[in-house]
Amino acid sequence: MKLFARFLAAALGCAILLPAQALVIGITEGVTYRATDNQIEARFEAIAKVLSTVTRQPVRLQVISSYNGLREALNKGQLDLAFVHPAHVAFEAVKAGRYRTLAWTGGFTEYKVSFLCKDAQPIQNWTTVAGKAFVTPDPDSITAVMTRAMLAENGLKPADVKLQTTRYQDAVPFYVENGFALYGATASAGVIRDWKAKGGKTCAESRPVPIKQWIVSGQLDPATASALGNVLLTLDQTEAGKRALEASGYKGFVAPSAEREKNLIAWLGL
Repeated sequence: MKLFARFLAAALGCAILLPAQALVIGITEGVTYRATDNQIEARFEAIAKVLSTVTRQPVRLQVISSYNGLREALNKGQLDLAFVHPAHVAFEAVKAGRYRTLAWTGGFTEYKVSFLCKDAQPIQNWTTVAGKAFVTPDPDSITAVMTRAMLAENGLKPADVKLQTTRYQDAVPFYVENGFALYGATASAGVIRDWKAKGGKTCAESRPVPIKQWIVSGQLDPATASALGNVLLTLDQTEAGKRALEASGYKGFVAPSAEREKNLIAWLGL
C-alpha cells in the first residue's frame, strides 16, 4: 500500500510538471504581396504573447503561406485560432461550421476591387465587356474571387471574358498600360493611386469586403475562445496591446457582423 502511495504521488508530481498544451495560431497574410514567413511571424509575436498571458497557455505561431495548406489545416482542425487573409478561405471554414469569426481587422473592412482601364467612362452595360481581356492577381486571391463575383453579379461567367493572372498586385497596371488586358483588377490603394497619378482611370468598383479575419475553432473550449475574442477586440485599450498592435502594423480589431458575413459568403459564391 505504501509502495502504491509513493507511485501515485510520483505520477501526480510528473503530471503537475507537464506543460500546458499550446494554442496553435495560424497566420496567413496573402500571396499577392511580398513578405517572407519570418517577417510575418515577427509581426505577430507580440500579439501571441498577449494572448498567451491572458489565457495562461503557451502559444505557437504557425505561418502558412499556401492557401491550400491553410485550407488543409483548417479542415483537419489543426489550428485553434487563425488570422486569415484572404477572406474567402476564412468564409469557407465558417460556412462549413468548423470555425467562427472572432474579429475583423480595423481599416480592412471595406476592401474594394477596382478595374483599372484607359477609358474614362464607367462600365454601364456589362454585356460590352464580354470577350474582353481581364488581368487579376493570383486566381485564388480574394481580389480574383471578388472579380469573378462582380462578373457573376452582372450576368457574366468567367468564360465570357478572357481572364489572365499575374501573381502580384503591383504587376496588374503593366498589363493594361501595354495593351495586354483592357481591364486590370486590383484593390491595392497604392497601385490605384499610382495608376491615377499617371492619368489612368478606374471604370468599375466592387462592393466592400472585410478581408482579414480572426477565426476560432469550434472545438476550442468556449471560455478560452471568448477570452481570445475579448483580448483581440480590446488590444488598443492596454499598453501591452498597443505595443503589440504597433509591431503588427494594424490599428486594432473590430467585432464582425454575422449578417454581412452571410451575405458576402453568398455573393462570393462560396
